[in-house]
Amino acid sequence: MAKKSVASLQTGSKRLTKAIKMVKSPETGAYTFVESIMTPEAVNDWLNKK
Repeated sequence: MAKKSVASLQTGSKRLTKAIKMVKSPETGAYTFVESIMTPEAVNDWLNKK
């Protein structure tokens, strides 16, 4: 499973990170990409979550 943090975004005083991960569909076996924007501290927890 490939995972990568793509960009650091700054909006006002908050620092945010956009993270993208590949998720394999259990029915078809195809991969889809899931994107989320969050704080840099939450990225590792989000990527490790199944």
